[in-house]
Amino acid sequence: MMSNVTDREMMSRALKLAAKGRFTSSPNPTVGCVITVDGKVVGEGFTRPAGGNHAEIEALQSAGDVTGATAYVTLEPCCHQGKTGPCTDALIAAGVVRVVVACEDPNPKVAGLGLAALLAAGIEVQSGLLEDQARNINKGFIKRHEQGTPWVLVKMAASLDGRTAMASGQSQWITTPPARQDVQRLRAASCAIITGIGTQLMDDPSLTVRITSEELGIPDSLQQPLRVVVDSQLQMADTARMLQQLGPVLVATLDDASQREKAKALTNAGAEVIFLPALGPHIDLRALLVTLAARGCNQVMVEAGAGLAGAFVAEGLLDELVCYWAPKLFGSDARAMFNLPIRTIDAHLALSVKDLRMIGEDIRVTLYPDKDY
Repeated sequence: MMSNVTDREMMSRALKLAAKGRFTSSPNPTVGCVITVDGKVVGEGFTRPAGGNHAEIEALQSAGDVTGATAYVTLEPCCHQGKTGPCTDALIAAGVVRVVVACEDPNPKVAGLGLAALLAAGIEVQSGLLEDQARNINKGFIKRHEQGTPWVLVKMAASLDGRTAMASGQSQWITTPPARQDVQRLRAASCAIITGIGTQLMDDPSLTVRITSEELGIPDSLQQPLRVVVDSQLQMADTARMLQQLGPVLVATLDDASQREKAKALTNAGAEVIFLPALGPHIDLRALLVTLAARGCNQVMVEAGAGLAGAFVAEGLLDELVCYWAPKLFGSDARAMFNLPIRTIDAHLALSVKDLRMIGEDIRVTLYPDKDY
């Protein structure tokens, strides 16, 4: 138990709690809640998997009597009936007298209405404490509601000279086991993993999450993310390895009458095939992202070759780039990271380094495109 705490300390504690749900809360946001009475922590919780308790309910249930309490919540409490009831009603009924919120919920079903409901009940409300940190932990959920597309993370593994495969296409393995295990954490935090037909044909990957809840230090079970293959000509075989794994597979192809017959074999093998418009000779990737957002995907991860990865960058769809650099040289004949024609220095894409660390013998760099991208 803690006493003489500050609002900032309690919101920091709530943000740490929220992080526990980042692998399992989707399509809901991941939220943390701390409840104090007379400056002492009496209850806390975080969002459980969809259909389970929200953070506020978890905290209230762990607290007992909270009459006169302050609740610290990383996202505006919901005020609508979904799979669970409104958290605003629960806070009001419990006798909470003050609610400190990090950021407002962009979901149009909430979007300020939750704060209004609390104020109307006579509860003191403060909003905006550690807002940037709270928005960052829910960046996918927020982007989906504000822009209609999920957060797009592109993951690449490369040699020190920026090569992702040999000229033959051979790419296993560039990085060491610790880096590959770290990638499993990225997969676990993603609602969908997107790859291209070139990678699927070359590597026949499973694209499954191969890390456990215990290894992640979380109490809830992981679900396999949706695996998406961008396949404009429906070249994927119905014997593909990923079709033999647990979890759904979505194949995105062009909306062409000739593709309908080809799709039958894949659907019979358990895949879902969707037909999307073209952008030039290829699938409109923004249309794919809009489709995934409509299915509740907050964050997607692109694990693909230079062609598809380069297309996400070229079309202005990149939100985050995570590169694993191996201390190796593959030489000039090996394949580049991106098919991305840039012919002058002034035309470069500027990136900002957000994180840099060693993962085993490899270097992991997390970068965001500059705001005018």
